[in-house]
Amino acid sequence: MKNNLEYRGVIRLCLLYICFLVPPPYFAHFPHGHCFNSFSTLDTQQQYQISGTVTDSYGPMPGVHVLIKGSNTGTFTDANGEYSLLVNNKDTLVYSYLGYHTRELAVLGRTNLDVEMQSEVTELQEVEVNAGYYTVKEKERTGSISRVTAADIELQPIVSPLEALQGRMAGVEVVQNNGIPGNAPLIRIRGQNSLRDDGNFPLYIIDGMPINSTPIDGGNNFYLSGVDPLSTLNLSNIESIEVLKDADATAIYGSRGANGVVLVTTKKGNYRRKTEIEARWYSGLGQVSNKEDLLSTEQYLAIRKTALQNDGRQPDEFSDYDLLLWNQHRYTDWQEVLFGGTSQIMDFNVAASGGNGTTSFRLGGSYHNEGLVFPGDNSYHKVTAGLNLDHISENNKLHMNFSANYGIDQSDVPAYDNSFVAMSLTLPPNAPKLKNEDGSLHWEEWEYSQWDNPYAAILYRNSSDVGHNLIANLGLSYQLFHSLTFKTNMGYNNLTRDYKASFSKDQYSPEIREGQNHSSRERHADRKSWIIEPQFLYRAKMGKGTLDGLIGATFQQNDSKNLIVTGEGFVSTALIGDLAAAQSVNIINNEIKRYKYNAVFARFGYNHDQRYFINLTGRRDGSSRFGPNKRFANFWAIGGAWILSGENFVKQNLPFISFGKFRGSYGITGSDQIGDYGYMDAYEATAGPNGIYPTQLTNPNYSWEENKKLETTLELGFLNDRITLGSSWYRNRSSNQLVGYPLPSITGFSSVQANLPATVQNTGWEFELATMNIRSKNFRWQTFLNLTIPKNKLLSFPDIEQTSYANIYRIGHPLNIRLLYEYEGVDPETGLYRVNDVNEDGQYDFNDAIVVKKLGREYFGGLTNKFSYKGMELRFLWEFVKQSALERETSLPGYKAMQTAQFFNEWQYGQNNNVQTVSESFDAGTAYYNALFSERFFTDASFLRLRTLSLSYDLPAKPLKDIGLKGCSLFLQAQNLFTLTDYNSLNVENPGNATLPALKTLTLGVQINL
Repeated sequence: MKNNLEYRGVIRLCLLYICFLVPPPYFAHFPHGHCFNSFSTLDTQQQYQISGTVTDSYGPMPGVHVLIKGSNTGTFTDANGEYSLLVNNKDTLVYSYLGYHTRELAVLGRTNLDVEMQSEVTELQEVEVNAGYYTVKEKERTGSISRVTAADIELQPIVSPLEALQGRMAGVEVVQNNGIPGNAPLIRIRGQNSLRDDGNFPLYIIDGMPINSTPIDGGNNFYLSGVDPLSTLNLSNIESIEVLKDADATAIYGSRGANGVVLVTTKKGNYRRKTEIEARWYSGLGQVSNKEDLLSTEQYLAIRKTALQNDGRQPDEFSDYDLLLWNQHRYTDWQEVLFGGTSQIMDFNVAASGGNGTTSFRLGGSYHNEGLVFPGDNSYHKVTAGLNLDHISENNKLHMNFSANYGIDQSDVPAYDNSFVAMSLTLPPNAPKLKNEDGSLHWEEWEYSQWDNPYAAILYRNSSDVGHNLIANLGLSYQLFHSLTFKTNMGYNNLTRDYKASFSKDQYSPEIREGQNHSSRERHADRKSWIIEPQFLYRAKMGKGTLDGLIGATFQQNDSKNLIVTGEGFVSTALIGDLAAAQSVNIINNEIKRYKYNAVFARFGYNHDQRYFINLTGRRDGSSRFGPNKRFANFWAIGGAWILSGENFVKQNLPFISFGKFRGSYGITGSDQIGDYGYMDAYEATAGPNGIYPTQLTNPNYSWEENKKLETTLELGFLNDRITLGSSWYRNRSSNQLVGYPLPSITGFSSVQANLPATVQNTGWEFELATMNIRSKNFRWQTFLNLTIPKNKLLSFPDIEQTSYANIYRIGHPLNIRLLYEYEGVDPETGLYRVNDVNEDGQYDFNDAIVVKKLGREYFGGLTNKFSYKGMELRFLWEFVKQSALERETSLPGYKAMQTAQFFNEWQYGQNNNVQTVSESFDAGTAYYNALFSERFFTDASFLRLRTLSLSYDLPAKPLKDIGLKGCSLFLQAQNLFTLTDYNSLNVENPGNATLPALKTLTLGVQINL
């Protein structure tokens, strides 16, 4: 018995010895049976292959670094989380991934080793956010930064990357003024700060290179907002877009960041990864997303005949050709004829990436073609190429990064102004046919009308707008000491656009054609800029925290040229555009400008105990756009954050709060967004020789606009961050407004550049909610909601009554207002609209415009849902906007022009006393046009739009491996599928205007990874 007890004691000691010496993770991942190699038959130095799968709580993890400890040998997991590696049985594998605990597991003779990674904190908190001059973790940022990643950008069939931001960011308003590809969207970050429309553009930065954000105009008038300077970027090459909003995030950019900053980061290669090739192709169709409800021929004729009866006259052929000479039974849907075509869309993108232990690369290119919805074969297409090289020395001290993006785009939009769209809304439904039986243009019935045959402009006006855009940047950094690094950023941008249009006299009717000339118009725009930014970065431990410091300088120069030339009197269509063959050549505009900008800047951030954060930024700017005594200005900001969830009292009393942070910031930014040389006297040459005349008055005393920004934010996470909520309140006050101050005509000048003592205030609330509704092994459902409630007002404007701005603005009201007449209904005696003549002087002018109505958005946002099941994913975005606007202006009811179906339904053949009597009389016209500028036609223009809908499926990995593919996915993408609104207009995003709406598109594509 004694021997048995001793034997049992020895066994227990052995078991305890094994438990202490062998860490528990080894036992946790022991495979079953066949996964072991026999130690007796395996030499400790013999190499063999081990494989496995790395997962987290959501499923397989691609991109996990698997390294043999103590060596440089390793690999990364593939798209399915799988890896394989040559090892020996004494090796230890190290598994690492950003935001996850590093795992170390001994091989111990195993041939299969599956690993589950554990997140350090939630994924959201560990995301690295680009703040421009530095990066910061999401949980540690003190500024307001919104982010959209490649997953939300690359598959959308759009041209401008700004369109991908619609409905996805709180505080960021993006509006498509029309659906022409390449047209610059309107972007406003936290409202309108300047009285000038051109003083509200944010700063664009592509891979560290600032880009002039002002759209390029001077070409085709279809581009209402100008040509987008970002249109040549390859959307598939964009890694992320960050938008900096508050003072803490933007003050380090000084005067350039007054209206916010848009940072575009392109994709890079990966270190220690074999060369991979990614190819993506999609094709689809697009049509206008909305058409107005207009009259049928029967309805149109009923209104016209009633108008003549009310006017007490009989129709005559000169005035009423639509009733006597045109076919009374013809019906043409002019919207369908003039912009009801189908756009063919095709996009192809290919990229190769990879790298070794010290160098990574990514090289790619794309081709995008998008047809137009107008008659003919006009289209927009672009070709892009991108290169990113990244190198780090073996001692990790020297780091170099080079990126270059080059794009060429060409638009063949008809050389016609936007009235082309307006014509489709005004032409009577029984207007004549466009072509004769032999295919020639039909003119006979058009000649005695007020319209020209609309096809003539399409056939005999041709244009081409070609852009070339190179954006390059080189970043160098070297670690001088353990805590000090020198870094420099050098960038270059060259953007050119050449527009050429030819106008044949054949566009005119035969009876006046011989009195016209062939003509042409050309515009050449050129923008070149370079920047050099040397910097010193400091990072060191200080007490319980970390100190980050940055100090640097900026040297930037922009050169721009703009030349507009017209030619007239070409003897034949073959010579149109050859200015040497023109009878007369006119130089409309010839400008050469240079802008210089220098600055010094600094940032100091301190992180104490991972709970308390403070960030100080400052910048001293110098701009050549101001006089010698006003050339420099200082801008600064302070931001702070407190991680509430790191406090013991929160952990003990509020355990359901997994993350909590309070942050705030205050600072001053500025703006120099004005024309160059505005402080100088300016002269231009006379048409004749040896003469000049003054064009601008000097004013060397105006100075920078100032924007004082204040923000407070509370961010909360619940249930291990399955629910996150962020709420922000902001207040921006922009003062010392830079405007063209109006001058009396006696001076000989219309205005002079000056500062006005006006203050514009933008306040608002921003809410962002993210929920993980369902999360299981195979199924996941996420929801993201953002809501913005902005308020804008003119806070003060001393002596506004003595300026012409008194007819535009009202103190205490938003900038985007309309001053309207007070509507008093329909006069029962005359049956005409009546508005209030406030001063009873018998005239209607600005003195009678006493009703103030706010235009634009009261709130806006987006709701995104994302469902994923195994290899399938469905995501869609609803964009919602609450706004008010004036109805689109239509011709006088009763006149020979189209009306809306809405008017006909209200009119009820004259039985509705709230609608003016249809008539062509002078009194009826006066009453109607007075009412157009009253509150009578002010209406709700809110809408709910299914902005994007995408469905994708990843094919199973095993069959793909057998044919040499790493991955393959199919996807279906839809844009602007439908819009819910009570507003009866063509483009609800640009209400009150006859502009082409955004296209409704449907595309199908495939992505292959090799």
